[in-house]
Amino acid sequence: MKAIRVNEFGGPEVLRMEEVPTPQPGSGEVLVRMQAIGVNPVETYIRAGKYARLPALPYTPGNDGAGVIEQAGSDVTEFKAGDRVYTAGSLSGTYAEFVLCKTEQVHRLPGNVSFAQGAAMGTPYATAYRGLFQRADAKPGETVLVHGASGGVGTAAVQLARARGLRVFGTAGSDEGLKLAREQGAHEAFDHGAPDHFAPNIYRNFLPRIGFAWSFLPKTVLRAGYGVYRLPSIGFSAIGPVSQYGVSQTFTSTD
Repeated sequence: MKAIRVNEFGGPEVLRMEEVPTPQPGSGEVLVRMQAIGVNPVETYIRAGKYARLPALPYTPGNDGAGVIEQAGSDVTEFKAGDRVYTAGSLSGTYAEFVLCKTEQVHRLPGNVSFAQGAAMGTPYATAYRGLFQRADAKPGETVLVHGASGGVGTAAVQLARARGLRVFGTAGSDEGLKLAREQGAHEAFDHGAPDHFAPNIYRNFLPRIGFAWSFLPKTVLRAGYGVYRLPSIGFSAIGPVSQYGVSQTFTSTD
């Protein structure tokens, strides 16, 4: 089969298409024929050798994708050949024609969801769900600011928060991004590339109502980095270091 392989850490040029043996599923495993593959920023950090946990070389990148079960291990009863699935993790890497997964890394893909949509599920939606509901304990009626609402995880956070009954404010850095944030469910959207406009708007109109803020922009307006910031009722932390804005709790979605 064809697969993207990384034989040394570095820039995009280290990604090489190679012929490799097709893996065979063992106990508790399935082989998925990929139809769409998700690409996430973390994979660029790993490929560059700048992530905390690095795979042994050579390796095939990728965790997310969607496709059809090609073959199931002899003891697997949850899936059969032909089932539509999406992956959230893999044993062999998803940048390939076929992917080996444990059964717990594979989930059924509804018929009304495309393979491309399924490939965007794993990392973005799991991160958004964990941050919003398992770490921040978001409740209906609360207000959340999603700082960076036009990216993969940001879009997922906006959708999930709106579906749960929160009031959602989002930021983006372009007209297209602002339009997308509103289309995905943000009640209000702000340009984080224009701090002279963004900060006064937030302070004047929405400061008393924001319950917590979530940033996906570690080097822009919210300088504390990635994470979810639980705020006191009269404080706001998204315009500078969190210590200046009375943050009552800080945590990240990966804790």
